[in-house]
Amino acid sequence: MKKMLLTAVIGATLVMSTSVTAAGNAKAGKAKAAVCAACHGADGNSPSDMFPKLAGQGEPYIIKQLTEFKSGERDNAIMAPMAAALSDEDMADLAAYYASKKITPGAVSEELVAAGEKIFRAGNKESGLPACMACHGPTGAGIPAAKWPSLSSQHAAYVEAQLKSFAEGTRSNDPNSMMRDIASKMKPEEMKAVAAYVSGLR
Repeated sequence: MKKMLLTAVIGATLVMSTSVTAAGNAKAGKAKAAVCAACHGADGNSPSDMFPKLAGQGEPYIIKQLTEFKSGERDNAIMAPMAAALSDEDMADLAAYYASKKITPGAVSEELVAAGEKIFRAGNKESGLPACMACHGPTGAGIPAAKWPSLSSQHAAYVEAQLKSFAEGTRSNDPNSMMRDIASKMKPEEMKAVAAYVSGLR
């Protein structure tokens, strides 16, 4: 576990020291986001837990995902055609707009929150599962410069679905297979518990 944490910290340092992201225009992004509102909500707070909340998400992470939807590195039948026509400027503007919005709090399942908090903060020593907060921070805010996403107040169903996708390998746009390795160590009930816990983080 210590080795994984050290690798994560070194990786974050390298990314933060070399990553350069073009500054977007939030006002321009608002106009461009009109077409995104049906799934992600007008202010980035998706009304459906099938689609992620983008409000408050780090700009570098949003740009990374849009770029990879466009290139096909992240496979998604809905997002691929949406991203296909986006320029680098469009992506930067959209990212700036969504990053400027405030995410709405998620609902917490009280029966899952204790188990989820334990995994999020301490991992599972028996299975070699590291603490989620090592990369996503104690409040789930993520590390924007490292392009590690915020999980705070995200839809629980969406988080759980992404963990399953990483574990199954159907989502594979994580650097150095980091999330695939982590999710493969998680039991279904651990995924559900963590997802429920982060949905209530502020």
